[in-house]
Amino acid sequence: MTVRPPRSLSPFHSGALSALEYELLSERADALGRHGLKVEKAIAALQALERNETTPELRERLLDDAADAVWAFFIQREICGLRDSRDAVRRYGIPSQVMARLGIVRRK
Repeated sequence: MTVRPPRSLSPFHSGALSALEYELLSERADALGRHGLKVEKAIAALQALERNETTPELRERLLDDAADAVWAFFIQREICGLRDSRDAVRRYGIPSQVMARLGIVRRK
């Protein structure tokens, strides 16, 4: 009869690495959720603005804010391995005006 030591005592066991990987995946998912909430808020603010009469400057600022939030969200999705953004565009109802502004660097 042979006796093997527990896997947790094996030098090839990556229990600590697995815990680290779990924490990293958890943080990625949490960051993706936070970015998703920012997108929801930005789109809601833009939709609320469109229901009311307002200045063109405010509309432009909200479009820019929404585009920045969506851009950061798409980057976070790619970090998580989600390459196709079409589902997110449908799910969040991202307007085409916002999509047209993605990645544009504005002067401040």
